[in-house]
Amino acid sequence: MAHQNLNVGIAQRIGTYSDGVAVAPNMRWVVTAGTPGMRPDGTTPEGITAQAEQAWTNILAILKEAGMGVGDLVKVTHYLLRAEDIKPYATVRSRFLGDARPASMPGGTVGAQHGAAVRTWTIVGALRV
Repeated sequence: MAHQNLNVGIAQRIGTYSDGVAVAPNMRWVVTAGTPGMRPDGTTPEGITAQAEQAWTNILAILKEAGMGVGDLVKVTHYLLRAEDIKPYATVRSRFLGDARPASMPGGTVGAQHGAAVRTWTIVGALRV
């Protein structure tokens, strides 16, 4: 049984995510830390688009390490420093998520650390193998 997207009509008016996600029974869980758009070598690319791409590349690497993918995402929380970064970030997010629709919403701002303009947290559930 797969996760069930729960839609009451609010999220679809705002973006490409679900209002909620009912997690299938007997799932294995992974919770990621706040993941900035930092490269593995510790450098941070310039600009929100490059940082968003790197943040999502990092998330996909974590999912792969756990034997999971974007279809297993249950909840994603995004923190951005500037309101003007929401649209370019959402464009990158949509490209990485494809047809996946985890519960999601950008949060308030967080202080810049290591030059990061974005930080992303996820909760992931997948079938035990």
